[in-house]
Parts: sequence; structure tokens; C-alpha cells
Amino acid sequence: MTGTRLPCTIVIPCYNEASRLKTEAFSHFLNVTDGISFQFVNDCSTDATLAILERFRFGREKRVHVLNKRANGGKGEAVRDGMLEAIRRGDADVVGFWDADLATPLDAIFDLLHELEVNSNLQMVLGSRVRLLGREVHRRAVRHYLGRIFATVASSLLSLAIYDTQCGAKLFRVTPELERLLSEPFCSRWVFDVEILARYIVQNKDHHERLHSSIYEYPLKRWDDVAGSKVHPSDFVRSFWDVMSIYNKYLR
Repeated sequence: MTGTRLPCTIVIPCYNEASRLKTEAFSHFLNVTDGISFQFVNDCSTDATLAILERFRFGREKRVHVLNKRANGGKGEAVRDGMLEAIRRGDADVVGFWDADLATPLDAIFDLLHELEVNSNLQMVLGSRVRLLGREVHRRAVRHYLGRIFATVASSLLSLAIYDTQCGAKLFRVTPELERLLSEPFCSRWVFDVEILARYIVQNKDHHERLHSSIYEYPLKRWDDVAGSKVHPSDFVRSFWDVMSIYNKYLR
């Protein structure tokens, strides 16, 4: 069985995921690992997502938790609520979030956790979809190039050399600072990842060296563009508007 020195809770935001939720993959992962639990957040789904999650939780209550939101708040708020729920439970040293479609395989959790285990200065590890030799990153061309444009703009506005802001695989060390980072609702439903970074930059505005040494981008070994994504090319237009709103609110 594979384990970790840092107990970890992974938030899985779910909105109408009944046809895509791979409960078999989650079940297998729980059977062969230790020290990692899941906090599923049902964001007011209109399909059978909640029923599937409740069935999956049965008999696994110590490592599978379900938060059922009464109103749809978007992915960002589902993630924020789930992370705060995990922090308040008090049984994790690391919390993070993962896309429900498992575009990033679950075993990559250990790759990101390892970075936090070996470097106590790190506060967050961000999965990054970089097409390198020896990596299996499969992404549709249109999403790749639109993503590169968006990430370049976001990196410039943040003044942070980040390659991939929007990968749905991120881990954070549990600290009072992280709880403050999540204390207020996000202003963006979709590019909340950028907003997290903007808030962190504000928190560390007088500690430039710490800011850059406490964030690490990990190039994922595998990422697959799963069919049925709720993100469409038109959403990138809205995302550019959101990132400008984030810049004006926190960094201008």
C-alpha cells in the first residue's frame, strides 16, 4: 500500500458529473493507498451526481466526505467551500483540488505531495500541462493554444513566471495563511486559480523572495483531454474579462 507522511484531503468539485464520475478509479485508489481522503462537493447538480456520491461514500465515511451545496456557486466556490470544510475537519496537513473527470490521474497526487514533503518552504504545488519528452500530455490543439494565450496574459498581469494557471490539479499546505486566503468568496467562477495566486501575492507583497520560493509548478507525467468538458472556447473570452477584474481588484 502506498502512503504519505502528510495526510491529505483532495476536493473534487462536481456539477452534473453522473455520466463521467469514475467511482471505480476512486475506489481502487482508496484500496491501494493510505493517508489521502476525498472531499466531494456537489454544486447543486440536476442529474444523479449526489445519489452516486452518497452511494460511494457508504462504508468509506472516514476517507470519503460529501458536501451538498444548496445553490450553484460555480467551480471556484465549490472548491473554496470544499477546502475550507477539509481544513475545519482538522485531519489534513495538505488540501487541494482535482478535476472530477480525472484528466490528471489520481496517482499524480503523490508526485505533487512529494514536493511538499521534501521542501518545507513550499506552500503550494501546481500541476502543469507541459508537453515534454517522456510526458504524455494529450490536449486538443484549440484548447492548448487558447490556454497558452490566457496563461501568458495571466502570468504578465501577476508578474509571476507561471506556465499553466488553469490545470485542475493543485495542492496547498494547510496553514492559517491558507485559511485567510480562502476566507472570502471568489469574484470569478472559472479563473479562481488566478485569484488564489493574486491573493497570495498580496499576502506576500513585502516578502518577494518567499513568494517565488514557496510556489512550485510540477510538470505532470500524464494529462488527457477528457470528452464532455464544460469549458468551451467561448469561455476564454469571459476568462479574459475575469482576469482583468482580478487584476483591478488585487494588483493594480
